[in-house]
Amino acid sequence: MTGKAKGGWELPITEGQLARLTRDMEQAHQDTLPAMRASAVDLAEEIRTRRHDQGLADQGRRRFLLGVGGVGAAMVLAACSSDPKSSTASPSASGGSGSGSPMASASGQYTGDLKVVALATALENQAVGAYQAALDAAKAGKLGTVPSAVATFVTTAMAQHADHAKAWNAVLTGAGKPAITTVPLSNQADVTAALGKVTDVGSVAKLALQLEDQAAQTYLFATYNVTSPAGIATAATIAPVEAMHAAILNYVLGQYPVPDDFLPVDKAAKPSLLTV
Repeated sequence: MTGKAKGGWELPITEGQLARLTRDMEQAHQDTLPAMRASAVDLAEEIRTRRHDQGLADQGRRRFLLGVGGVGAAMVLAACSSDPKSSTASPSASGGSGSGSPMASASGQYTGDLKVVALATALENQAVGAYQAALDAAKAGKLGTVPSAVATFVTTAMAQHADHAKAWNAVLTGAGKPAITTVPLSNQADVTAALGKVTDVGSVAKLALQLEDQAAQTYLFATYNVTSPAGIATAATIAPVEAMHAAILNYVLGQYPVPDDFLPVDKAAKPSLLTV
């Protein structure tokens, strides 16, 4: 049977059908979870190896400059030491832990593939927050009567997004970067405002569909913009599950999700959306 909610909204498929779709979605998630976690570990290792190799290359360049240009460097240092003002180094120019160091390191916090990882983590956190806000609104009676199958779908999708965020955060921390536990996205204020205006399940589903389409297309975008094979594998493993979320939401909205020959990327989030 279909479920009637506030404002005359009605679930266009039966709760039994939605429950089966949700179970299939969860089975797909569980099937891909081991591969997703393994590729995330590989990605973190790739990034560490790349940094190590870059560090060795930098050391080699420094040794070359010190060896070949040692005489010239000594002359420059001698000339500088003759200036009385140079005898007192300013805190910002010293090699110690000056007050500017934390800011300098934070400004380049996530670069290269790590910026895409950070973006993916923030998008997953955004989805978790949106679904949690929907559950809170339902508990507060703001959405009218919510079919139990809808609540189960929301809870399941939210848990899956949390799993994805955990995998991406493992890459960040494995690469020596801070985990992202908030939503550092420039559109978060708009999403929060929209969530505050929802009045029924249908309006929640429309907003959730926008976020799921954005996530799925962002992962597709990542598969040909990330340089790391493990990064591509991680994104490719998660993308189908996000697409399943979107497909089920289309059913909830009474829209038959006609498959695209090729998933577009016009709704993909750009790295510039990230505010860290």
